[in-house]
Amino acid sequence: MKNYFIFLLFTTQLLTSQTVRKYSNEFLNIGVDAAAFGMSKAVVATSNDVNSTYWNPAGLTKIKDYEGAIMHANYFEGIAQYDYAGFAMPVDENSAVGIAIMRFGVDDILNTTELIDSEGNIDYNRISLFSAADYALNLSYARNLNIEGLSIGLNTKIVRRIIGDFATSWGFGLDAGFQYERENWKYGLMLRDITTTYNTWSIDKKEFEKIQNAIPDQNQELPETTEITLPKAQLGIARKFKVSKDFNLLSELDLNLRFTETNDIISTELVSIDPAIGFQLDYTNIVFLRAGFGNFQKEMQFDLTEETSFQPNFGIGFNYKGIQIDYALTNIGSVGNALYSNIFSIKVNFKNFK
Repeated sequence: MKNYFIFLLFTTQLLTSQTVRKYSNEFLNIGVDAAAFGMSKAVVATSNDVNSTYWNPAGLTKIKDYEGAIMHANYFEGIAQYDYAGFAMPVDENSAVGIAIMRFGVDDILNTTELIDSEGNIDYNRISLFSAADYALNLSYARNLNIEGLSIGLNTKIVRRIIGDFATSWGFGLDAGFQYERENWKYGLMLRDITTTYNTWSIDKKEFEKIQNAIPDQNQELPETTEITLPKAQLGIARKFKVSKDFNLLSELDLNLRFTETNDIISTELVSIDPAIGFQLDYTNIVFLRAGFGNFQKEMQFDLTEETSFQPNFGIGFNYKGIQIDYALTNIGSVGNALYSNIFSIKVNFKNFK
């Protein structure tokens, strides 16, 4: 019971602190598609299907017909649920559009704000349930430019965040992506929140007052109602090698850039860089074996020494008559090495059903 009450107070405190935050709308950084997770998210240069609505909208220009995808994952050992669905289609030979929706939520949280009645008695019948959920809608457009091999894509991003009856917010932002192909090499650049993503919160003052003085000297002030998500960038380079007649190897190196100081392996006041590398071995584009290494972090040990950690990821996939099923063993929480999850996703190319 105490843990749920602390969680409720913590949730409220998430709305506090400065307007511009180092970590904001973090659920949008989780990613989508088990195939991408298996490659440690190193796909910004090679993403070329419906999931490009998330990874790099410029990749939508590579699709030839209607495509759809879904994914479900458990977060933090089942405490939270993460769902994704996407759809994309070509408009003509040089352009395409896509739409994707994501939900990250913790459901059935115990609301203990009215556990104690006006006479000081504990009444468990006064406990209710609520959900804390984050939603995002991506509307994407991509087009090939006049320069051979160069394409550009744009995302309009709408964010909706709900914390029970306590607070809600709306957010809006833009992403831009580029892909360029020359000979056997592929290059990609994804700029997220290029205008910054601006969230405006509406807080129920009556609900806030119920917990305002729950802990002395805590939660005394009404939280700020605005927050800004700073821009981020992902830069990638990739190449596909022909191993034999039936086998091909795709490799990609990405640099994830945050324009603030973090505990990434390369970190300065101006920019922090977290590299990721992914590999995909395919057999006639039917069977896929994937591996990747990412989330390189500097960790302080108990003896105050600093060590570098990284996260390995693995995955497999099968593609048969336009239906592709992918699996990844990955740490979607990016917290330590103990919270690995099994991620499944399905992608459908409707061309094979016509």
